[in-house]
Amino acid sequence: MIWNVRIFLLVLALLGATPLYAVQVDEILPDPALEARARAISQDLRCMVCQNQSIDDSEAPLARDLRILVRERLKAGDSDTQVVDYLVARYGEFVLLRPRMSWHTVILWGAPLTILIAGLFAIGFSVRRRSAAPPPPETAALSEGERLKLKAIAQSQADST
Repeated sequence: MIWNVRIFLLVLALLGATPLYAVQVDEILPDPALEARARAISQDLRCMVCQNQSIDDSEAPLARDLRILVRERLKAGDSDTQVVDYLVARYGEFVLLRPRMSWHTVILWGAPLTILIAGLFAIGFSVRRRSAAPPPPETAALSEGERLKLKAIAQSQADST
């Protein structure tokens, strides 16, 4: 009975848990459509202090400044793309959580595929080399001379016992 109550409370707590955002009340725009756009944009922008958090999730002062900047640009009438382009021009590609495909990020995007292909070639080469290798000496057939020597050794050991 106690376990049922504990499990029920755990499930209730997990269902009631919502992600916490660092956006403060004074940052929220009165227009729900603009606020939704600001949230969508800020979820794709990297906090320059935390580095693996979006500015929407970060409580760092710089993240707050970036959230306010996004909202100011939206209030000024910029499109989502213009806001992101403005931030990239100001802070560089690093501000994006998902970098764009361009000539200077081609290594970033191509490295996983290159490593996968190289690994597949290495495995294929290894398998091919093993199948082409001669069989180990234990399974190789003995020549007639080797059989006679082996028979003589076995006979001498049998005689000595």
